[in-house]
Amino acid sequence: MHHPLFYRYMINIVTSSRYKIDRPHLQKEIQIILDKYELPYEITLNVVFVGKRKMREIANTYKHEDVALPVLSFSYKDQMEHNDNLLGEVILCYPQAVLLAAEKGKRVEVMFVQLIDHGIDNIMTK
Repeated sequence: MHHPLFYRYMINIVTSSRYKIDRPHLQKEIQIILDKYELPYEITLNVVFVGKRKMREIANTYKHEDVALPVLSFSYKDQMEHNDNLLGEVILCYPQAVLLAAEKGKRVEVMFVQLIDHGIDNIMTK
């Protein structure tokens, strides 16, 4: 296990101030998820929280679906050397994640981690 103050991966969590996010907890959980893949070098991952309108816009543009999906991920593995080792982006729809957590009777933080795990899995298997 890594020393708690040392993170192997650079994780950028981007969010609006209106969304309540426990950054330190998410950072730690994402580090653990990424460790599963035994990546040979330091990578950067962007995790972005957006609202329903923005997520619908992104889903429409890239997936041709007119719906606010709970999570979308984009892999940049092919361009990593030219892109500061940016592995990809996981985009979460904050309101959808909160709804999903309520439907499944889970804490919102747990749902965030599950959705991020799913997004990272999609990046790694593409």
